[in-house]
Amino acid sequence: MKRKKHHNKEIEKAIKYAESKDWRFKRVGKSSHTWGRLYCAEESRDGCKISIWSTPRVPEDHANQIKKAVNRCPHNGGLE
Repeated sequence: MKRKKHHNKEIEKAIKYAESKDWRFKRVGKSSHTWGRLYCAEESRDGCKISIWSTPRVPEDHANQIKKAVNRCPHNGGLE
């Protein structure tokens, strides 16, 4: 099933960036704040995860936070 796109283009780009680094997207329930979650390739409980907000105060900052978290992940050859 095809993933529904985020309504903010900067956040959508960040999600696609994460998916290009083998992160998985999962749609969450009917939360009013969390739109979805991204999970790194490590499938144990030690794996990294990022919440994607539906309406962040500053969408560009949230998109940058997503990219930084992906780059910091130690399970996919992250930088830190």
